[in-house]
Amino acid sequence: MRPEPPGHDAAAPAGSARGEPLPAPAQSLSQSQSQSQSQSQSQSQSPSPSQAQAQAQAQSSSSGAATVPAAPGVSDAAGRRESEASAGAIVLEVEHETLYRYRGSVELAQHIAFLRPRDDAMQRLLDHRLQIEPPPSQLRSDLDAFGNVRTLFALNAPHESLRVVARSRVRVAPPKAPPSPALDWQAARERWRYVAGRAPDAAAEFAFASPLLPQHPALRAWAEPSFPPGRPLDEAALDLMHRLHRDFAYVPDSTEVDTPVLEVLLQRRGVCQDFAQLLIAGLRAMGLAARYVSGYLLTEPPPGQPRLQGADASHAWAALALPGADGAAATWLELDPTNDCVAAAAHVRLAVGRDYGDVPPLRGVIRGGGRHRLEVRVSTRPAD
Repeated sequence: MRPEPPGHDAAAPAGSARGEPLPAPAQSLSQSQSQSQSQSQSQSQSPSPSQAQAQAQAQSSSSGAATVPAAPGVSDAAGRRESEASAGAIVLEVEHETLYRYRGSVELAQHIAFLRPRDDAMQRLLDHRLQIEPPPSQLRSDLDAFGNVRTLFALNAPHESLRVVARSRVRVAPPKAPPSPALDWQAARERWRYVAGRAPDAAAEFAFASPLLPQHPALRAWAEPSFPPGRPLDEAALDLMHRLHRDFAYVPDSTEVDTPVLEVLLQRRGVCQDFAQLLIAGLRAMGLAARYVSGYLLTEPPPGQPRLQGADASHAWAALALPGADGAAATWLELDPTNDCVAAAAHVRLAVGRDYGDVPPLRGVIRGGGRHRLEVRVSTRPAD
């Protein structure tokens, strides 16, 4: 069985939202699930492995489900400091439910979930709870190479269904303006190249090809018109995003999980995962560092603002590394090509990676089960 990426709604069961990024379904034990991950510097606000593991101790509920305890909220003092530093921030509540119904009994299952929103300088995770039915035999959490919290759980008893519900409360701040004056894209490209004796920036690993996003001359040829010599980095990246949004059609059921990025480039249509990965591949083709972001969109926009494509579903977009001045760490400019906008306070960041393969919301391996039906429901709304 193949994973279904963000935006593929034609394969979704009745009742799932259009454009819904469905998590990767379980695969048979005979299929390999290993995915190499480059070493990355964890974000300073991410929880330590010991904290993450402590948060993931299972507790049995009266309904027979296992519930990961809530993530600790911020203190009043910390909340006041964040409020002062995050003018215009909003608090959003996200509920993400995934339900597998199997035709036969599943004897054994191992799963990995990326369902805990990131907690860093761009957004504060105020609360998070993960409910799993039936209760897993083993449950723990740790940090991956990119600073994401992943939850690993095993089901060793026969079961005919799997239900996973993630409930999160997040304070999201508007994005900061890029540094001024902006570095031109050629100077930025030089920052990601190896220079003997210069300390590398952790963002440099996102300048290279990844399992789903190879380097190819066609990608550079597509991206190059947006990058004339001397153009500011952010201006060039925004132009490439605008071109993608203008020239490519959002068409559900137009691609599969294994559709190569070069095929998306050729057919000029796809869904949010395709567009995020194509933008990343184009930026990398120019020697720049860019990464994949999975997350959510506010379901109902503020009055007077348009409804974004991908609301009521998981979503995906790209992030471009902006080199820091005087050796400072890079900052990130997040670009949503599906909606032709810079990711803002309506975007909740779930996980980051080199491409979709690093951070599907839910994936796993099973023994037994036969064919399955997958249902996904996502709601993102302002907190009361």
